[in-house]
Amino acid sequence: MKNKGKYYILTFGCQMNKNDSERLAGVLEELGFKETSRPEQASILFINTCSVRQHAEDRVWGIIENWRKLKEKNPQIIIGITGCLPGRDKDGKLQKKLAGVDLFFPIMELPFLPERLQAINSKFGGKDFDDLEEYWQFVPKRTEKFRAFITIQNGCNNFCTYCVVPYSRGREVNRKLAEIIKEIKDLAKKGCKEVALLGQVVNNYRLQTSDFGLLHSDNLFARKDDFAALLWEINNISGIERIFFTAADPQYFNDYQIQALALPKVVNYLHLPVQSGDNEILKKMNRKYTREAYLELVKKIRKVKPNIALGTDIIVGFCGETEKQFNNTYDLYKKCDFDISFHAVYSERSGTLAAKKFKDDVPLPVKKERWQKLQKLMEKTTYQKNQKYVGQTVLVLVDSLVKGGWLSGNSEEMKMVRFKGTRELIGKIVKVKIYKAEEWILLGRML
Repeated sequence: MKNKGKYYILTFGCQMNKNDSERLAGVLEELGFKETSRPEQASILFINTCSVRQHAEDRVWGIIENWRKLKEKNPQIIIGITGCLPGRDKDGKLQKKLAGVDLFFPIMELPFLPERLQAINSKFGGKDFDDLEEYWQFVPKRTEKFRAFITIQNGCNNFCTYCVVPYSRGREVNRKLAEIIKEIKDLAKKGCKEVALLGQVVNNYRLQTSDFGLLHSDNLFARKDDFAALLWEINNISGIERIFFTAADPQYFNDYQIQALALPKVVNYLHLPVQSGDNEILKKMNRKYTREAYLELVKKIRKVKPNIALGTDIIVGFCGETEKQFNNTYDLYKKCDFDISFHAVYSERSGTLAAKKFKDDVPLPVKKERWQKLQKLMEKTTYQKNQKYVGQTVLVLVDSLVKGGWLSGNSEEMKMVRFKGTRELIGKIVKVKIYKAEEWILLGRML
């Protein structure tokens, strides 16, 4: 196809947004565009937006202002915004603030991109995707051959009071089993070793009626738990050596899924967001589990996989959070002995139930103080936990070459490991013996 110019995509947010950008890139290349790393060289400029926190949206306005200046010099430039921001703009108020933006659509409307581009510039059309029902049926432009994100689900039905996802991405929709398995098998043939399954409520994945006949007769979890059954199927795909998934919801994590953690290819790491360790705050957040249920779940998981590394998400300073309630979260962190936490200061999001029902009354300095206290606990805990790896041998999927001849990659516990080596090892899984452990990096020598 004739080269129609260059495109540039800027991505904010989670791994799912990154995977969505890979699909957007795949569509643009199908239409004849080539990628550039320099916005000033592009005919099409896209931001794939995140709405989880206000500052992520605030960054968009400044970038669009800079891109408008490029467009003043070259009026033919097309500026597009996709992702969560358009998805939650139900009344069009946000779009009105973005003068100069030509395309503004949620990622689910990706199949309509060719005709929308053609409506702006007749030279930019030439192909339609009317036969595709869902945006995830597009083939992503992968940035790595040895590792891939696999979207298995989109949207959420839970309506946690602080969260915009049900508004920006809609209700839960599950991908067909055949599509998931085909995509992973095709990747395995091309040398992919690790797949990361993505979904807003990934472990609530549900098979369709037509999917049940595709499950192997000896699948341990068939008709028991759909997500565990999916893990079993992927575990049996030749060539795939690691399976990772994010982010699991504690309310759906059952005994079958705990058993599935012991499948040979499932990594020795689980990301299990808790958000708060206080029952009253959990209730206000509409998180459908209690502190006690979460602690019991962690206990069950560690019984099956004693050495599993656990990660979580925590929000500090949620509406009305008292010092005592924060201390309950702090205490839960210590009891769970997490390896890592992605904790955030509560950010009110317009349109959510929390914004309508509760007052964002915890002062920002108090929020920052609580964040810092949790951060210090995490750094101390992570450093202490990492010491057990000194003298041990870990399996590392090498993903990059850093300065000074050091290679970097993740262990099966999703710990960053660095060791001396050459570029040829990128994409391979190697044994590394650890001689030093820091908070965020394990240093070792390849065996």
